[in-house]
Amino acid sequence: MSSYQLRTPRNKFKIVAVGGTFDLLHRGHKILLRKALQIGERIMVGLTENGFARTLHKPHRVDPYRRRERELKSFLKKHGGVDRTEIVALRDPFGPSIHDRRIEAIVVSEKTKRTAIMINRIRREKGLKPLRIISIDMVLAEDYVPISTTRIRRGRIDREGYLTDKRSSTGQTLL
Repeated sequence: MSSYQLRTPRNKFKIVAVGGTFDLLHRGHKILLRKALQIGERIMVGLTENGFARTLHKPHRVDPYRRRERELKSFLKKHGGVDRTEIVALRDPFGPSIHDRRIEAIVVSEKTKRTAIMINRIRREKGLKPLRIISIDMVLAEDYVPISTTRIRRGRIDREGYLTDKRSSTGQTLL
């Protein structure tokens, strides 16, 4: 029996971290959050604070923190995770994951995996156990390009990844 199987009675990590801006909560975000809910007894969701979001130089506006938090809580409530989730404001790329001993794993996308590797490097330097990194593939839209808030805000796709004008990113009509 592996040590992972012995972690908890239901084979889950005690606390799992996941973080992001979660602007216009879309299918990719939801898959990431559902993975965290699936593998964690408790979930710590880092939500990018407004000031930090501005430093990320996103090519679009970002909804205010409170609006993103409400949408996140609504999703968590709908999926039975609101009572076992703590939302914390992120003021930097790492949040509590670099110092909270209780966190055992982190769920990331392929796009953010490098941040998780940096988190583990910092944790090791501090004498903390590294986090188990659970990475999910980027969720593709109908045109096989990753779903992103930028593409949604530009009107290319909807939150589920369906093309809004039925043309691929190369300009070819799909229908």
